[in-house]
Amino acid sequence: MLEGWFWFLLLGLASFRVTRLIVLDKIAGFIRRPFMEEVEEKNDQGELEEYIIIKGKGLRRWIGDLLSCYWCTGVWVTTGLFLLVSFYPFAGKPVLIIFAAAGIAGILESIVARIID
Repeated sequence: MLEGWFWFLLLGLASFRVTRLIVLDKIAGFIRRPFMEEVEEKNDQGELEEYIIIKGKGLRRWIGDLLSCYWCTGVWVTTGLFLLVSFYPFAGKPVLIIFAAAGIAGILESIVARIID
């Protein structure tokens, strides 16, 4: 089970990374594609704007709404990671550590990109 601030911090960082992966990253687009369409259009200033259109009705629409909401998906991702680590710590702890490290790397990359630009 997760005990202490260290594991709580790892859970938060891993949740951050997995949630971004599911909701925003292009590599996970195949997960979102059945539930939403991501559309890019140029605005009046010639800049690309991206927006989504939720597909379907019922459960399909509900999942599309969930996947389009960073906060909503984050709750379920955190719940899933917590349950994984709680019931299968042998597999769950390495997953938590890997995604937490990836979360830190992503945050650091964002900071460095802003400093350099």
